[in-house]
Amino acid sequence: MCGRYTLTSPAEVLRNLFGFPERPNLQACYNIAPTTSIAAVRKTAADGERHFFSAHWGLIPPFAKSADIGVKMINARSETVTEKPSFRAAFKSRRCLIPANGFYEWEKKGPKEKQPWLIGLNEAPLFAFAGLWEEWQGPQGEQVRSCTILTTTAAESIRFIHPRMPVILDPENYDDWLNGSSGTDLLRPASPERLCYYPVANRVGNVRNDDAGLLEPLEKEEPDQKSLF
Repeated sequence: MCGRYTLTSPAEVLRNLFGFPERPNLQACYNIAPTTSIAAVRKTAADGERHFFSAHWGLIPPFAKSADIGVKMINARSETVTEKPSFRAAFKSRRCLIPANGFYEWEKKGPKEKQPWLIGLNEAPLFAFAGLWEEWQGPQGEQVRSCTILTTTAAESIRFIHPRMPVILDPENYDDWLNGSSGTDLLRPASPERLCYYPVANRVGNVRNDDAGLLEPLEKEEPDQKSLF
């Protein structure tokens, strides 16, 4: 699964990678949690170009009676995304990219102990998760745009931490994903050798903690070792 991640790159860096014209006022976020508003990129029917937008993290299907269902929809399994009523319509026509610099996952160390790890890509400090988005109209007429992150089997190198990981798309596949021209073939784990990861402090478990210190390795194996993110 993917339940926490980071996005600390400046807006201009996002614009250069994802090619959207908007100039969003983004703040560095070191501990992004579900049910918050997050950055995303989609293509619009109006001009067929990429555009930045914000969405509630936790997809709310159009048929939902309450927005509360979004809490259970922060992730969509790649293996069943074409079958589940909550996701299959979005998979066909409402896909998005969700920018990130890294994501957190927790390794079970014992019955009551978990160790958080920060995971990212060696060659790409900024990348994109495969996402889906929806627009929901509430009973009072309110419009809520929401999204979910697609997950897949974890790469072998990080499977000891957790059996699942978010789908990370390569830049050359962004348009195929957004256009809907790809099926589930892009929904695969990253190559093990591309991933970098290290344990971090348990402070990340508290959503109120959101500072650069969360990115620091828990233990420094070398005197000059620095955070990779």
